[in-house]
Amino acid sequence: MKMDEETVEGIEVDLLLEALRRRYGYDFRSYARATVERRVRQFLSEMSVASIADAIPRLLHDESFAITLMQHFSISVTEMFRDPEVYHVLRSAVVPLLKTYPHVKVWHAGCATGEEVYSMAILLREEGLYERATIFGTDFNDAALQSAKAGIYPLQKIQEFTKNYQRAGGRRSFADYYHADYDSALIDSALKRRVTFANHNLVTDTVFGEMTLILCRNVMIYFNQELRARALRLFTESLVRGGFLCIGTREDLTFSEVVDAYEVVDAKARIYKKKAA
Repeated sequence: MKMDEETVEGIEVDLLLEALRRRYGYDFRSYARATVERRVRQFLSEMSVASIADAIPRLLHDESFAITLMQHFSISVTEMFRDPEVYHVLRSAVVPLLKTYPHVKVWHAGCATGEEVYSMAILLREEGLYERATIFGTDFNDAALQSAKAGIYPLQKIQEFTKNYQRAGGRRSFADYYHADYDSALIDSALKRRVTFANHNLVTDTVFGEMTLILCRNVMIYFNQELRARALRLFTESLVRGGFLCIGTREDLTFSEVVDAYEVVDAKARIYKKKAA
């Protein structure tokens, strides 16, 4: 029986993902299928590779080629104070409760190039919590993590970042938090002292400490139902009782298996508090 072209491509994608998993240990089989296929096609076009079948042998023998492909699966859409209204709610509804803790541990899962990690650092600094905080930013993409550690962003984005900061309830001049250098903006080194970036894969890795606040925003929309459930279990297990979970505005806990473990802090901002019992 002759297979149609769509079915053959599906098998090729399966083989590609299996090659990535077995050769390099990165498992993308639980990512939303439409997202995987779209990013594979984009990768092939950019690398001038004719077909997925042609890419698989090269993937197995050329690590740099594989890394480039994996970077296409990384979610890198981010900006300083993205969705400012969310940060406004964090400042008004969550921070007052965080101030009751002797030490605050914050985990940004899927932090990409770090803009939102530094956004939280700024917020905590303005609220007098920075010196009592440890902030972790994690991602599976090592190239993105290197950019996050450097904290260097295009100067052309600063105007947008400044508007977001102001809408988020910022209390100072945003220029206080970076240094302009030609066409780049360098994050103030004082904001990096309490920040640690590390590799962590939501697909395969386990509980990440005992956190007071976990943010994983607009990442799980790229997961299938099984992986989304795994990530939410991981976050729930990683949170202290009374800790807070902030997910993307396009994501929801309503039909998840962990929904009963939380009470809603702000439904629109998708901020939840883990129940004490």
